[in-house]
Amino acid sequence: MFGIGKSKSLVGLDIGSSSVKAVELKQTKQGFELVSFGLEPLAQDTVVDGAIMDAPSVAEKISAIFDTQGIKSKDVATSVSGHSVIVKRVPMQLMTEEELFDHIQSEASQHIPFDIADVNLSYQLLDTTDNQMDVLLVAVKKDKILNHTNVLAQSGKTPIVVDIDAFALQNCFEMNYEPDPGQVVALLNIGASVMNINIVRGWTPLFTRDVSVGGNQYTDALQKELDLSYDDAERLKMGGTRPGVTDEQRGQILRSVSDILILEIQKTFDFFRATASGENIRRIYVAGGTARVPGLLDLLREEFAMPVEELYPFRKIVINPGRHDESQLRELAPRLAIAVGLALRSFDNQ
Repeated sequence: MFGIGKSKSLVGLDIGSSSVKAVELKQTKQGFELVSFGLEPLAQDTVVDGAIMDAPSVAEKISAIFDTQGIKSKDVATSVSGHSVIVKRVPMQLMTEEELFDHIQSEASQHIPFDIADVNLSYQLLDTTDNQMDVLLVAVKKDKILNHTNVLAQSGKTPIVVDIDAFALQNCFEMNYEPDPGQVVALLNIGASVMNINIVRGWTPLFTRDVSVGGNQYTDALQKELDLSYDDAERLKMGGTRPGVTDEQRGQILRSVSDILILEIQKTFDFFRATASGENIRRIYVAGGTARVPGLLDLLREEFAMPVEELYPFRKIVINPGRHDESQLRELAPRLAIAVGLALRSFDNQ
């Protein structure tokens, strides 16, 4: 949403709570091709609720990915999410683009709970009717953007684009799944500490919400209930075993946390239905590392009585088997969706 300059090739860089992910793509006659990808895990509390607490450590991980993968470009597209990000769809009376540009600041101040001087503002025209237009307002606190861009500067990278996680996910979805223009779907990116929810019709975002729940809650619950170390709880969460812990014990704890996640999704869907008359969600796509928590997708299918699938970010991307191990890509796939969506920003104007 927030362009800072022009660039030929951007590396998609997703700084999450549990890891840093980078993806580089190129355009060929066959379509988009994967050039490189990398993932570096972060220590606990390095990034908390989307805020970078230990900048030198994150900068080091970014440099490690670029060095290991031989990524030459220093220009990156990154993204933010959480409480400092406001996304609102606002109905306004019909006006010209020039008038909209003049009006947007005063309009935004009515909808954004922060001082307008403290935010970077972006907007996009979505739909127009005879006498009304829908405008997507996006505001991000300046200190939130600085928190990210300062870390990039420390690692010698240049932030060309700062996007929103939910829109990067939508970018990834649109390119890979070529959505039906009339169908409403929910895109969920369930990370370690934040879940991004984006409800879209075709290419139009209808409702976006970030919720402070995610994979860390499973780990915390397993640690607490079973008196485990962080690493053992992480392994157990993702389907590993541990002596003395039965599948039933693990299943009950995972289920109790999944119920919390599902409740937040349900609340979001209910609010969306109440505000968007006649729009029905038909399908759910799930990305983020937490998508792989055993049983979660089945619970979502059961709860919402609709098709639920893991979003595969390389569905339409050419993978050169001589360069990349597809089984490794499939293993990491849900965690790379945002980075793929960001890497696609390279080709916005082509």
